[in-house]
Amino acid sequence: MENIKLIVDSSSNMETNQAANLEVVPLTISFGRQDYIDNEQLNLKDFLTNMNSNRIAGKTTCPSIQTWLNALEGSEKAIIVTMTSGMSGTFSSALQAKAIYEEKHPDSQIVVVDSKSAGPELAIVIHGIEEMLQSEIRFVDLEEEIARFRMHTHLLFVLQSLHNLSLNGRVSPAVAKIAGLLKINLIGTASKEGKLEPLAKARGVKKAIREIIKYMEKDKYQGGEVIIDHCENEKDANTIKEKILANYPNAQVSIRPMHGLCSFYAEEGGIMVGFHE
Repeated sequence: MENIKLIVDSSSNMETNQAANLEVVPLTISFGRQDYIDNEQLNLKDFLTNMNSNRIAGKTTCPSIQTWLNALEGSEKAIIVTMTSGMSGTFSSALQAKAIYEEKHPDSQIVVVDSKSAGPELAIVIHGIEEMLQSEIRFVDLEEEIARFRMHTHLLFVLQSLHNLSLNGRVSPAVAKIAGLLKINLIGTASKEGKLEPLAKARGVKKAIREIIKYMEKDKYQGGEVIIDHCENEKDANTIKEKILANYPNAQVSIRPMHGLCSFYAEEGGIMVGFHE
């Protein structure tokens, strides 16, 4: 298939790759009277240090319509994959950019995909699209094929700290404090509606990892691609990888550090597991 540009937002923890015609569009994270652009220039160590000492609710800002238009510039055909519309205006701003771009360039075709997720599941979807582009599929059939593929991709996560979620009113400060003191990990998923949904609580990391493997099997995991993203927690990411490979020796499992946006929500010790069944 002819050259098609792939565009994804920075919640995917991916990096721009010109050889693969892939561009990552950054979100912005704000706290402590400072804005952090979630791109390759972000100093993650400083970002995490400042975030851990911050005591006021922060916020994230989706890419502007103009940022998406800049990424689309020069494309005849493009596929945009965004983080869930259930938590961000990113999908909405990408849709508006698509409408403006197609009006200016009547021969262009842009597909915008709401991943209903974040983090490594977006990367799994992008990899699925890259495979589709290697096949004989027509561009007009891609949207339907991507939707079909997405029915078999999932996200699970483990949170060791609820500090930011409590600052932002998602959980009460008392619950966050008790969870920290008792070393309670929150295991969750991205629901079909694209909301972050708690599944279980586990005391200690070992139990949390067992829960992750259990929920992967519940989601019909049978050896498909897995991407494990971590925030300063390569050790536990490796343990999850080893457990998956023990059961599925041929599975393709990769580990990556989270970028700014996912680190903001998952915090230090956090892990996100994206996978295709």
